[in-house]
Amino acid sequence: MKEEKALEAKKEEMTAYEESERTRERRAYVPRADIYEVDDAIMVVTDIPGANEKSVDITLEKNILTIRAYPVEEDMSGLSLLYSEFGIGDFERRFSISDEIDREKIEADVKNGVLTLRLPKAAPAKARKITVRPS
Repeated sequence: MKEEKALEAKKEEMTAYEESERTRERRAYVPRADIYEVDDAIMVVTDIPGANEKSVDITLEKNILTIRAYPVEEDMSGLSLLYSEFGIGDFERRFSISDEIDREKIEADVKNGVLTLRLPKAAPAKARKITVRPS
């Protein structure tokens, strides 16, 4: 893959990130991601169950793309939980972005708890003739 350095996972473990402290008392999970390349973009698909477009925050700062999702808990009042295998918590994941990505055209879509990011490749720099003016 010629764009192999275009996107790298920065952290994998399910702990808080070194650069920041969490201010929420909920557990934070690192969602798994599938990353693949199409002709003109890098696609990132990650599961963030329970989150929607209003509860997802995506930022790009200093070549670090950060995804944060804050799923809304369902109202379980009146129900008695007998068994649970799902943990309740937020999601946070960071990726390093290379200069091969066009930062101004990044798109995100959330549908049924699946976040899809489209990271378009930047157009290659074109060769051009530079005119020399007399001084």
